[in-house]
Amino acid sequence: MAVAKKKVTPKKTIVKAKKVIKKAVTTTSAKEKKVAMKKAVKPSTTKSKTKASPKETVAKKVSTKKAVAKPSVKAVVKTPAKAKKSSPKTRAIQAATTKAIEPVKKMAVMVAPKPVKEAPAAEEKPRHDKSYSPKVIEKKWQEKWEVDQLYRSVIDHSKPKFYALTMLPYPSGDLHIGHWYAMTPSDARARFKRMNGYNVLFPMGFDAFGLPAENAAIRDGVHPMKRTFQNIEKMRSQLRSMGAMFDWEREAVSADPAYYKWTEWFFIQLYKNGLAYRKMSPVDWCPHCNTTLAREQVWGDDRHCERCGTPVIKKDLDQWFFKATKYADELLNFDGIDWPQTVKTLQTNWIDRSEGASVVFKTEQGDDVEVFTTRPDTLWGATFMVFSPEHPLVEKITTPENKAAVEEYKIQAARQTDIQRGAVDTEKTGVFTGGYAINPVNNERIPVWIADYVLMSYGTGAIMAVPAHDERDFAFARKYGLKIIPVIQPVVGADGHPPLQLDGDTMPEAYIGAGVMVNSAQFNGTKVNDQKGRKNPGISAVIDWLEEKGVGKESVNYRYRDWLISRQRYWGAPIPMIYCEEHGWNPIPDDQLPVLLPEDVEWKPTGESPLKLHPTWKHTTCPVCGRPAIRETDTMDTFMCSSWYHLRYLSPKYDKGPFDPAEYDYWMPVDIYTGGIEHATMHLLYTRFFHKALRDAGIVKGDEPMLQLRNQGMVLGEDNEKMSKSRGNVVAPDVLVEKYGADTVRAYLMFFARWEMGAPWDSHGIEGSARWVRRVWTLFTDDFPDRPLGSVETLKVLRRKVHQTLRKVTHDFENFEFNTIVSSLMELLNEMYKAREAGSVGSDEWKEAQEIYLKIMAPVAPHIAEELWSQLGKPYSIHTQAWPQVDEAAAKEDSIELPVQVNGKVRDRITVPAEATEDEIKSAALASEAVQKFLEGKEPKKVIVAKGRLVSVVV
Repeated sequence: MAVAKKKVTPKKTIVKAKKVIKKAVTTTSAKEKKVAMKKAVKPSTTKSKTKASPKETVAKKVSTKKAVAKPSVKAVVKTPAKAKKSSPKTRAIQAATTKAIEPVKKMAVMVAPKPVKEAPAAEEKPRHDKSYSPKVIEKKWQEKWEVDQLYRSVIDHSKPKFYALTMLPYPSGDLHIGHWYAMTPSDARARFKRMNGYNVLFPMGFDAFGLPAENAAIRDGVHPMKRTFQNIEKMRSQLRSMGAMFDWEREAVSADPAYYKWTEWFFIQLYKNGLAYRKMSPVDWCPHCNTTLAREQVWGDDRHCERCGTPVIKKDLDQWFFKATKYADELLNFDGIDWPQTVKTLQTNWIDRSEGASVVFKTEQGDDVEVFTTRPDTLWGATFMVFSPEHPLVEKITTPENKAAVEEYKIQAARQTDIQRGAVDTEKTGVFTGGYAINPVNNERIPVWIADYVLMSYGTGAIMAVPAHDERDFAFARKYGLKIIPVIQPVVGADGHPPLQLDGDTMPEAYIGAGVMVNSAQFNGTKVNDQKGRKNPGISAVIDWLEEKGVGKESVNYRYRDWLISRQRYWGAPIPMIYCEEHGWNPIPDDQLPVLLPEDVEWKPTGESPLKLHPTWKHTTCPVCGRPAIRETDTMDTFMCSSWYHLRYLSPKYDKGPFDPAEYDYWMPVDIYTGGIEHATMHLLYTRFFHKALRDAGIVKGDEPMLQLRNQGMVLGEDNEKMSKSRGNVVAPDVLVEKYGADTVRAYLMFFARWEMGAPWDSHGIEGSARWVRRVWTLFTDDFPDRPLGSVETLKVLRRKVHQTLRKVTHDFENFEFNTIVSSLMELLNEMYKAREAGSVGSDEWKEAQEIYLKIMAPVAPHIAEELWSQLGKPYSIHTQAWPQVDEAAAKEDSIELPVQVNGKVRDRITVPAEATEDEIKSAALASEAVQKFLEGKEPKKVIVAKGRLVSVVV
């Protein structure tokens, strides 16, 4: 039963609605969205010229009486909720991985959005109450889609394939709003592609190994395996509530033995191809997590662990590496892939390729010290050497009287990040070792210092210092009173004056420009330009001389490092290697894979690998001689698992290899990959390297795994800060779905910000999206009274708007402009309400508008679109229907409005027929009184017509 509400005047409605949507619009398309939202939440104010129906007249007289609501669907008998059904295959797979999992005792409390007092809205009410119940509708269709395997992907050579991939989540136990923000538009676009005739693969899985599960297990006393699969079970349900078209038959979980068997196998293939090796290396070490950290996992000026916040220290360990630097040049080539320029720039800078020469100096003790320099033309100006504090020769060359100062400085340097140590604008510090080296080009004896701005990870950890021509070396030399010898003199003076003659004692700063070589023996007078490498004549000449003398050679250096993959943890894929005293390291035979993680391990950190402390697991036999041997007890970096998950999705149940070759040949490469830009220099770079390494091993084809990449922005808290439980600003999608339904949440996430930029969450704004969804429901379920058919012009205007919107939405889906898709749907809905009032209901144009509206809405709000499509009596399912085609003739405007500029400033706007010729447009522009006013009686020099855009008059 419903009580008729007092009619709200349009003016009050608009004022109240504006308060609700005040924050609903952000980013560059704000104006368009603001208009759309305002229209979407207010009723149509168009008055019908026909008389009110008898029902309406009676309703006004008895507005205080109760009206009996006519049910829109059959009454639903409430019964105990049944478990969601999956296909038999899916249930079998998920049961096998999840096993018998007990509920988690403690779950993190997510903070719901701030409650918003909903402003009364004068939205259209159906004449007969057919209430919109998202819970009922969404549950109904999710179950049917799953039972029918609507989103199952199979090879179909009659259709073009489209592999849509979104970054898989870590099973933390709760999907956060960031997951929804990343996945919802990705799902909508995958649906759009399917309706456009593509055979779409859109899979989902879990990146399940890693530190968080182990740290949580240590904290709560729950085994990492048990906790991980508990979380997967919960998140699987949450992902289903999203209504996404994930093909759950292809689910892959990296912690499943059926998955990490092939992670281990890939390691062996790289080892056999010479890409995996072991060496002692100084690493960043978290003493709390008791594991090595990649440099990307060390955060902040205080160098703390990204996971637990503990200060990081340096430690030397025997580690496994992949030779990622072998592919450095190829990784700098982005030909053939459509990736954001920002990502390409980040990867290019991360690799940081430098051309120059390797030169061999000798210490006075006779040890060779190889240095890399991009400026071999300045060798004669090298007046001292600087070693990294971590350089292995530091201890040998340090004199007793300098030892204490050197050791203290090494401790200080270890507390800083590489970024801090390498920054140009920080004060340069260092300590003299007391040792000396010999400059190979002039046999000069030069002092050896240690300084924090020299990094062991870049080049060889030693540099020749040329203070006259390097800013850092200059600052260092001035501070410590070291010799400065200019070896490049400028040849062009300022403002016509003679060139400045540089003097090491008086020059105010390092000179890094072009000129001629001086103080350089036989190279005096050689020209030096601003180019790098062989393009610089001075550099080229010196490289040739160094190679001839045998003291140097042409070289390329990279800041990019080989991939350290060893982790001293339990919860990761085991490294499948065995050490024998007689035969050294050898891979485990393929028929013994996977190397399973023991379940009875003491997995709490002790400073050693937990697997190393297991009483029996590490003991095995040598695959070469059969004698007792020891397994590798380190596990692999989890980026190893995520570097190939897109391949396992192809055939997760395939057991003859990591993937079925037939599936690979059909689906690969990935057509679109979506995820956060924060992965640019880690996961995305590792994945590209991994693909190229597998290509060279003959395992995969092609040069790149993903043809197109797009990054979403970040959803911040309402306080404009990154969401975190500690700040209390986390938005829980489960709470939103419970309150509004998944379709509304999906629509708002696509609407409230430009996807690639993100924005702060706005709990007020989602109310507008909720009203839009309800207004769609109302329009399609309302028993609207019969009215005389509208005019031809009314129907023409409706059809024009429908096809203009279709064209816009199609364009926006292709270009990832998701926010304007929703705003366009809002605008079209307003026009349809107007058309209904004007008598369009029942016409062919109205029926076409309904069908097109639901089809283009379906990717955004799949449940309500499916329900309304079904109520129209259309064939199941709307998600398998063809995307409608734009009728360009219908979309064409009868007239267009053009701004008219006079000398670059807009002075008027004119309306001309859409088919007007250029001469007709010029005439209309010059006939404008406003334009004539600014012409001041003068004849224009020229009139330029930019068709469809503007008219420019030049006086």
